[in-house]
Amino acid sequence: MKIYKVGYLIGSLSSTSINRKLARALVKLAPPSLQFAEIVFKDLPIYSQDFDADYPPVARTFKAAISASDAVLFVTPEFNRSIPGGLKNAIDWASRPWGTNAFAHKPSTVIGASPGAIGTAVAQQSLRSVLGFLNSPQMSAPEGYIQFTPGLIDDEGNVTVESTREFLRGYMQEFHDFIARVTAVLPPDS
Repeated sequence: MKIYKVGYLIGSLSSTSINRKLARALVKLAPPSLQFAEIVFKDLPIYSQDFDADYPPVARTFKAAISASDAVLFVTPEFNRSIPGGLKNAIDWASRPWGTNAFAHKPSTVIGASPGAIGTAVAQQSLRSVLGFLNSPQMSAPEGYIQFTPGLIDDEGNVTVESTREFLRGYMQEFHDFIARVTAVLPPDS
């Protein structure tokens, strides 16, 4: 069985984020051929082109973690109809300077949870636009706009609603299959 290393980024920096709970659930429900590592970005300074000649160690470590992943899973909330600033900053660090974009040819998917009825649909479209520019092949279906209700996912990542649990299990299987297709056509060294 081929094992794929999936780095995941949680758009919210909050330790009690509902998207952190969603990420835990996704990891638990994923096929065993996906191995996960959270790629933390909370300590990154604000990106500036002034750093391009000499990235600080925290930024080098962050970018190396993206590069070492076979695929990237984004689990993001929606802040003011877009992605959180910290997530955008992290993406900027990993994609700069010009010619060293760690997301190029890296399969990705975007999902998120919100108490609102449309989940994080607008934030996801904003993030998809950025990932498209960065040449990251994106799983476009199924889409995952999760309306988070109290008790939907517990602190250990257990999903309490069967239909949601099965949707998320299917979503992660689709992501596995997408990674396999993309990496067959665009091997990591391409």
